[in-house]
Amino acid sequence: MCGIVGYAGSRQALEVLLQGLKKLEYRGYDSAGIALMHSEQISVCKGAGEIKSLEEKINGNMPSGSSGIGHTRWATHGRPTDDNAHPHSSCCENFAVVHNGIIENYQDLRSWLEQQGHIFKSDTDTEVLAHLIEYHYRGELLEAVQESLELVEGSYAMVTLTPFEEGRLVCARKDSPLVVGLGEEENFIASDIPALLAHTRRVYILEDGETASITSSQVEVYNRQREKINKEVFQVNWDAVKAEKGGYPHFMLKEIMEQPSAVRETLRSRLQGNKDRVDLSEEIKLSPEEMRNVEKIHLVACGPAYHAGIVGKYAMEQLLRIKCEVDLGSEFRYRDPILDSSDLVVVISQSGETADTLAALRLAQEKGARVLAITNVVGSSVSREADDVLFTWAGPEIAVASTKAYLTQLIALYLLAFYLGRHRGTLEGEEADRLGRELASLPALVSRILQEERLEELKRYSRSLARWENSFFIGRNLDYAVAMEGALKLKEISYIHAEAYAAGELKHGTLALITSGIPVLALATQQHVLEKTISNIQEVKARDGDVFTLAWEGSSGLDKEVDRVFYLPRTSDILAPVLAVVPLQLISYYTAVERGCPVDKPRNLAKSVTVE
Repeated sequence: MCGIVGYAGSRQALEVLLQGLKKLEYRGYDSAGIALMHSEQISVCKGAGEIKSLEEKINGNMPSGSSGIGHTRWATHGRPTDDNAHPHSSCCENFAVVHNGIIENYQDLRSWLEQQGHIFKSDTDTEVLAHLIEYHYRGELLEAVQESLELVEGSYAMVTLTPFEEGRLVCARKDSPLVVGLGEEENFIASDIPALLAHTRRVYILEDGETASITSSQVEVYNRQREKINKEVFQVNWDAVKAEKGGYPHFMLKEIMEQPSAVRETLRSRLQGNKDRVDLSEEIKLSPEEMRNVEKIHLVACGPAYHAGIVGKYAMEQLLRIKCEVDLGSEFRYRDPILDSSDLVVVISQSGETADTLAALRLAQEKGARVLAITNVVGSSVSREADDVLFTWAGPEIAVASTKAYLTQLIALYLLAFYLGRHRGTLEGEEADRLGRELASLPALVSRILQEERLEELKRYSRSLARWENSFFIGRNLDYAVAMEGALKLKEISYIHAEAYAAGELKHGTLALITSGIPVLALATQQHVLEKTISNIQEVKARDGDVFTLAWEGSSGLDKEVDRVFYLPRTSDILAPVLAVVPLQLISYYTAVERGCPVDKPRNLAKSVTVE
């Protein structure tokens, strides 16, 4: 997720572009840049750092121009450096491009372009677009873009310009948002509506496969077949603050609703063939022999990432038949762990700067273990220092409570487990193919949970939950791991005391706390322990607890045992945590709203913990 702006009109473009970038800085902030068209040439200023750093760099040094493009970056390919910042230019520097998304086949395209004599200056996938457009340009920028994108696999929202057609911008969209703002003798482009609201509330929302040509006086939109189409104008009625949140009242809800896209991006290019084979060979440099020789895996993380690690432990032990431990980063190094070269340490950190996790990484390397990092931030300390890195493509997460970052960490752990299982010979044949296909189907299943009628079910329950000051989450096996994350979400944003227990432990003391009406959220997705879970639920009901249960569609009889059941779309039990956590996130959100809590910024908490 990054921020794109574009302008074609009669005003000075620089001021418009900088203002738009500031409105989109929540979408990315590790580097920024602007390209202006003037006097039949393109002038580019860009660099690592926030937009204020770009302003200091410009400081009156850019020429005037009435059309241009800008970008604020959240790194995906290539570290946050001056060279990797957008816009990117072609060899002749007569084409400049800004781009959001991931070009899956950029390495093949880059190799082919280099054979044609093109010289690259950055490590990014985006630069491929600038060279492709230059290669295909024969006097029509729109046609060059359309022909270039026919070769591209992956996702994109992109805008380009050239002095050969001064005053014209061409843009395109596939799987990444892009809108065109309609003005009077001026028109705008942005990756999100907030960048446009100071200038217009009339927009075209581009759909997948559409391209558009924009000048100060005209906007033309084309479909996949390159046919000109008439677009319906969307009138924006949101205020500026709400627009920044995509029309949602809080960033947390926006980020929950972005989870199908975040999961899709994290899976993209890592599932090969008929969406059933996991290939991480471009990211993880362990040889097949090294993978087979791993004797023990250590998963180390803090907070929600630790809960993701617990899911990873269950999955890896089941799929790899290998010893696996999960540790809190804040405890790992103080217990003097026994590590050597046969150990694989997997550190998980959304920011890549979590102090305790980073210290655990360094200790593991000192003891001779290989370290693989799962992180959301390219160029972070964890990503730079680990031996291998598996990035999650969740994009920036603004709300303190982790939602899409946590979910993509689960996806990364499953990808790793499937990949290692193939090479170690513990996950093969039809079983491996089936799980791969089910992994690929998860974005669609998460979307089903987020349908409006399902949200209403959760809102109704949350209104009753909001009246309580204590609650309990129970589950067995993988359900217990998800229960821990559900309890954390509820207490950190609604301030309701919530505890998670392994359901089988109720009779070892916890039942003393079950009183009439007390909320108990029970997870029942693991079929091999379902009867035992139901028995534990009955223990709660015998003491008049109020039980809300998550179960698979098609489960029979549970509705007679509990007060409410929320049914999840069916997938394999081992993948249940990806789906089961989503309604728990929403319950926490709606409960916090009902209680009037500051959802995005709960008291005493920060997004990243960079000190011990």
